[in-house]
Amino acid sequence: MQRKGVRPVTTTETLDVQPTPLALLLLGRESDPRSERGVDCPGDLPAPSDPHLVERARAAKARLGDKVFVLGHHYQRDEVIEFADVTGDSFKLARDAAARPEAEYIVFCGVHFMAESADILTSSRQQVILPDLAAGCSMADMASAEQVAECWDVLADAGVADVTVPVSYMNSSADIKAFTGRHGGTICTSSNAQRALEWAFSQGEKVLFLPDQHLGRNTAVRDLGIPLEECVVYNPHKPGGGLTAEQLRNARMILWRGHCSVHGRFSLESVEDVRARIPGVNVLVHPECKHEVVSAADHVGSTEYIIKMLDAAPAGSAWAIGTELNLVRRLAKAHPDKQIVFLDKTVCFCSTMNRIDLPHLVWALESLADGKTVNRIEVDAETEHFAKLALEQMLALP
Repeated sequence: MQRKGVRPVTTTETLDVQPTPLALLLLGRESDPRSERGVDCPGDLPAPSDPHLVERARAAKARLGDKVFVLGHHYQRDEVIEFADVTGDSFKLARDAAARPEAEYIVFCGVHFMAESADILTSSRQQVILPDLAAGCSMADMASAEQVAECWDVLADAGVADVTVPVSYMNSSADIKAFTGRHGGTICTSSNAQRALEWAFSQGEKVLFLPDQHLGRNTAVRDLGIPLEECVVYNPHKPGGGLTAEQLRNARMILWRGHCSVHGRFSLESVEDVRARIPGVNVLVHPECKHEVVSAADHVGSTEYIIKMLDAAPAGSAWAIGTELNLVRRLAKAHPDKQIVFLDKTVCFCSTMNRIDLPHLVWALESLADGKTVNRIEVDAETEHFAKLALEQMLALP
């Protein structure tokens, strides 16, 4: 089938987890050489031990007044969330920023791809600031524009590009969103992935799902009933993606070999262990988790779904949550009448998200208050145009 309308072209102890040396290192201020946009934060940061950091943040934010709008992703540290004007997932925050045209500065406490999305959706007079340029996303890093272009060539050589629709997760770079827009695809979130895939299959025979294989597989199999054997994984580090032309022609879901470093660590053993330790526990996980974890869970849903599920849960109920630890810890503190534990026995923060701490935020706010723009995230006009096409297609999903 030819595609329609597309031209070719609380504390860790409370949560029953134990910190590992690696986790503690990642929570420090070391450089991450795998970050998508850099490893250093320019400028002189205030010392983490400065007892006046909270006061300085408040003072700088007050000096800026309505000129600044601070966005805090759910996975941020509590010390940063305290200064957020709104909290939410990446797309909600980008839309919130676009709804505040009077704010000259959008300070995005998240990671790089989130700040890019905010820049795409806000006006040209607004400046999006990322407090630490090294706050990248390991998942977004797993799909570069060059790799995806090569993948499309592989699909073309196999004779399937014309019947393949790209669907890219919000957790992707602006370049990948632009690729998706150029090829008539759509962006999705973990909340609307099913609708995105249903739309894509109404446009073509196959889907190239970028960059998280687990969300793509879980949605296809659990929600659309596509057999596992019709899902193949394209590995950009192997010739031809490690797939034959026949495998590509027989597949309905072509999954990019990417994953979330946080959600990918949860295992079936984690689920079995928590069920043995806490009788009657409800296992609630994010769809970025592995397929076997999602299959063994009681409930599966996006970050917003997880929050709403716990808000509505009865007092005295027990929950094991498979998502980022900052959020789980915050939920445990907000619901003292429920037993809420982290699904894994070891600490699992998002290391790059945690690069944005109070010193970085204070430095960014004070610099802006002094009239100095720092760490501005700008998407070039052509990339923005095609990325916005893909985002607008998502907004138009039925």
